[in-house]
Amino acid sequence: MRFGPIPLSRAVGAVAAHALKVDGHVLKKGARVTEADVAALAARGVSEIVAAELAPDDVPEDEAAHRIALALAGKHVRCDAPFTGRCNIFAEAAGVVIVDRGAVDALNELDEAVTFATLDEHAAVAQDAMVATVKIIPFALPEALVARAEALAHERAPLISVAPFRLRKVAAVSTLLPGLDAKVVDKTIATLERRLAPTGAKLVAERRVAHDEANLTRTLRELAPVGADLTIIFGASAVTDRRDAVPAAIEAAGGVVERLGMPVDPGNLLLLGRLGSAAVLGAPGCARSPKENGFDWVLNRLLACAPVGAKEIAGMGVGGLLMEIVSRPQPRTGAEPASPRPKIAALVLAAGRSTRMGGPNKLLETVLGRPLLRHAVGAATGAGLSEVLVVTGHQRSAVEAALDGLPVRFVANPHYAEGLSTSLRAGVAALPKDVDAVVVLLGDMPGVTSGLVRRLAAAYDPQFGAHVVAPARLGRRGNPVLWGRRFFPELLKVEGDVGGRHLLELHPEAVREVEAEDDGALIDIDTPEALAALKTFD
Repeated sequence: MRFGPIPLSRAVGAVAAHALKVDGHVLKKGARVTEADVAALAARGVSEIVAAELAPDDVPEDEAAHRIALALAGKHVRCDAPFTGRCNIFAEAAGVVIVDRGAVDALNELDEAVTFATLDEHAAVAQDAMVATVKIIPFALPEALVARAEALAHERAPLISVAPFRLRKVAAVSTLLPGLDAKVVDKTIATLERRLAPTGAKLVAERRVAHDEANLTRTLRELAPVGADLTIIFGASAVTDRRDAVPAAIEAAGGVVERLGMPVDPGNLLLLGRLGSAAVLGAPGCARSPKENGFDWVLNRLLACAPVGAKEIAGMGVGGLLMEIVSRPQPRTGAEPASPRPKIAALVLAAGRSTRMGGPNKLLETVLGRPLLRHAVGAATGAGLSEVLVVTGHQRSAVEAALDGLPVRFVANPHYAEGLSTSLRAGVAALPKDVDAVVVLLGDMPGVTSGLVRRLAAAYDPQFGAHVVAPARLGRRGNPVLWGRRFFPELLKVEGDVGGRHLLELHPEAVREVEAEDDGALIDIDTPEALAALKTFD
């Protein structure tokens, strides 16, 4: 192939290297130059173009890409029609991507003109997901190079394939200890079902038993007739030794433990075992989170019947440092004793402009004999927390005066006009460094009581995964919400006229609910009508 400027007189059949647009005539990059193109360009004063002239033994880029892709593709993938020197490869079934890393490297080392890129090895994919692409860099390749690439691909084939998800029946066992909220287990099972949904697997049995070897052994034996392909055990306490309740029960039930621990974080405390022909997974604590972690890596391979055992798990260390998840336990502090009582503060957001009220600052309106804001702040100061901070902004002096005499610390938010998130960020940033959690109250919720705030504080238990505590009334979540320190960095990133509510949906495994005794946790005063209705009780 010759590449460079050529006279227009010999450009017919060449491949245009650049797009040309001259007085309305368009020649696209990569297009074969036709006699009509030459005539049109000559009429417009063009005498030469930059193009590639193919030799008789050259293979056009699309044909080359397609031939190489067909040679390297394995089972359950398809090669789409090539375009612009590229041939994309797609999954024909949902499953796990299987890649021969060494063969991929060898193909990419063959010549810089041939490139092959894939998804990460063992990535889980949906049907019709793109899993790889062959891209030819120049406009054509010599036949000899294409043949060499095909030969390498055939010799090492397949370089890329998909192992379809095959296992369909999954059983789940949750062990229980005092202090483990039933809702945590409920959310864990719901998270598991969402994980299984794209794979076609179903939860065919679910059991909850005391966290001891005898009960768990008996449950595993009782589940045998169900015929599950895979049993997942969610321990109330993480497995840290082969003599712990979960591995001991697997062995007592007649199974074996193949591997305890994996070089993936989160996911270090995963256990892989066998009971007869079926796999058993001892789930690490991070499996309660919907975020990808080491549990997903092993679960997906098991469901696809892809190779996964002690050796494969041992090889997961490179790339095994995943993103931190907020629901993980706090780091151990060596010999320092754990604080018997967490230090919890309150944060009342009172900087808003009351735009939906159409004029007056609702927080200063008199309700039940005192300013509306004073109700929420009173609930905070009466809850016995370490400190109460009030974020002010709009009509700052008047708002602070309305709270005269209350034991609070004011935090000014000069950016209050930009939305609720600015007040939340200002308040969290002002918290003392030794505060473990904060209860965030809205200043326009007069029905919130000190009792509810105390109950939220009492339910905070990060060692059992309760990093956030929210009130609920008949299935509806309300305010205020307690946020553990693990969420402070997330709260400091919130933007716009919103609070942290969306984080509850992102981290359901970290949320504990406290049932509210009345509707006070659901009612805020946003409109003149709501304020007028409330004033009728004065």
